[in-house]
Amino acid sequence: MTKEETLAWLRRISGDLATATLQRLEDSLPWYAEMPPARRSAVGLVAQAGITSFIQWYDDPTSTPWIAADIFAAAPRELLRSVSLQQTLQLIRVTVEVTEERVAGNGGHLRDAILLYSRDVAFAAADVYARAAEARGLWDARLEALVVDSILTGEADEELPSRIAALGWHGHGEVCVIVGTTPPQFDVDQVRRTARKLAVDVLIGVQGSRLVLVVGRSKPTAAEEDPEEFSFAEIARTFEPSFGPGHVVVGPAVAALVDAGQSARAALAGFAVARAWRGAPRPVDADELLPERAIAGDPLAKQTLIERVFRPLNDHSSDLVTTLWSYLDNGRSLEATARELFVHPNTVRYRLKRISEVIGWDATGPREAFILQTALVLGTIGTADPVRRGLRPRRLR
Repeated sequence: MTKEETLAWLRRISGDLATATLQRLEDSLPWYAEMPPARRSAVGLVAQAGITSFIQWYDDPTSTPWIAADIFAAAPRELLRSVSLQQTLQLIRVTVEVTEERVAGNGGHLRDAILLYSRDVAFAAADVYARAAEARGLWDARLEALVVDSILTGEADEELPSRIAALGWHGHGEVCVIVGTTPPQFDVDQVRRTARKLAVDVLIGVQGSRLVLVVGRSKPTAAEEDPEEFSFAEIARTFEPSFGPGHVVVGPAVAALVDAGQSARAALAGFAVARAWRGAPRPVDADELLPERAIAGDPLAKQTLIERVFRPLNDHSSDLVTTLWSYLDNGRSLEATARELFVHPNTVRYRLKRISEVIGWDATGPREAFILQTALVLGTIGTADPVRRGLRPRRLR
């Protein structure tokens, strides 16, 4: 047949080709058979547009760029979100197979044209999905920055849970916030790969020279085995190479992502004063910087020290508070403390052990002694009856 005769024949059988293609799709692709009727109809429009566009292209091969792109213009936008690129390529393959079978006896030139056109359509499909993915990536980045900013400022609203869900957050457990500096060459993909290895969700916020990670434990699906659970300290140590030079501060764990503002406030306050502790590890817990934060005026740190140190000791026994005051005032000397309190040094040792059991901090270490002394100062300022009443005044030298 001449080219004009071939074109006329293709136009006559285009309807039959579309019907045969849809039947083959239903028989060979399970995902197509399980689609709702509206989406199957949309896929049928794409197949019909592909066959029609091939006929137009065969008539004028120079129209490839715009005809191939128009195939996917027939599909509604929601179809791009529900049909993956792999499924689209399967659709193209089935359509080409059906068309090849129908034109097999009409010359090799027509078969070659089908193969050439299907290649162009496949590239057009990849281009459509790539642009959609790029647009979605930009939108996700803006939405992620908005969510992280809401967490840091504590301005959570009713829309925060829906925004979090839109980002694909799967976490249903504890959450903590990690704050550090942004490296010169920040690799976002590396951070996300690390998060997947640790089986955690992560939100990333880059705010100039400050890098913020919101980390949450993800809940495994029914098909997955329970992953090994790491502590937030171990998770922070794994993420530590992703930060720039300087301190990395880990906020306390909170119950859920909507409460992450509490962890963020502690982490930011600790990051602001971390340089005041010369021996601060990297990463460092925000609670290990409680005295520096309290001195800087952080009300949360002040309240935490009073609640965790002063009140438990004062409620347990006034002797423990008195002994701790004397021990710290005397340069952590057992003998000097024993002389001031008129007790045996072993009694001082016993009371110091009880203090450690009650509050979890050991007063014999220099760093923890600083934390405890700051807590005593803050607690005593708010106490009407000084706990040191009755002690012998020490002479200033």
